[in-house]
Amino acid sequence: MADIINLRTARKQKVRAEKETQAEQNRVLFGRTKAEKLKQAAEKAQADKHIDGHKREE
Repeated sequence: MADIINLRTARKQKVRAEKETQAEQNRVLFGRTKAEKLKQAAEKAQADKHIDGHKREE
């Protein structure tokens, strides 16, 4: 005979597993440390300043 399972708990386990896989994907996509975010912001500010310095005034 087959094992008897509770369908309600099986559905809940499936939903939890799907949420965990989604969370793992989000960690990969959006998970950056504060230092990495600050470094990128500083590099962007420096590049913007460099470009603004080379603009011609009319």
